[in-house]
Amino acid sequence: MSKGVITITDTEFETEVLQAEQPVLVYFWASWCGPCRLMSPAVNQAATTYSDRLKVVKMEIDPNPLTVKQFQVEGVPALRLIQGGKLLASSEGAIGKEKLLSFLDTHLN
Repeated sequence: MSKGVITITDTEFETEVLQAEQPVLVYFWASWCGPCRLMSPAVNQAATTYSDRLKVVKMEIDPNPLTVKQFQVEGVPALRLIQGGKLLASSEGAIGKEKLLSFLDTHLN
């Protein structure tokens, strides 16, 4: 399993996320988004901490409008936790490391 964050695009979303065997945390971000830069270290840490039971991918919103629309991303940073092609949980706006880990613990345990 992956130990880091994988960068994907609309074309890879089906295979990397919807067909994944384990839960996938999708991190939607934008290069112009200040809060996204603040959240990136927490997302990277989550990828390492939960590497045994969670896949973490990140997707830049501007070049990937299909997935952004499909998962109703209204603002960034945004998180979508997906398993078996179904949305388990979502969050929009910057959250700290503790809140991110709590968000994951709630849905993975």
